[in-house]
Amino acid sequence: MQTQVRSTPPMRGLEPGDRRVLNENEVANRWGVSPKTLQRWRSEGRGPKYLKLSKRVGYPLESVIDFERRVMHDSTYQHALA
Repeated sequence: MQTQVRSTPPMRGLEPGDRRVLNENEVANRWGVSPKTLQRWRSEGRGPKYLKLSKRVGYPLESVIDFERRVMHDSTYQHALA
């Protein structure tokens, strides 16, 4: 009798090894801003949604991508109308 091994199906859109939460330095590097900028944005209520567990701050990848989509503009004209 042969034993069947079941593997867990991958989550939608994630490859093996993908992380779902980025740290402050990773987001800062991704956007070319300093971690201090992200800290200031958090205190001002700007930027993507974040997690805070004790003293650690993390940004869910979905929140980062959602924020990038919201701030994306086709032209400066579109931005001026908003």
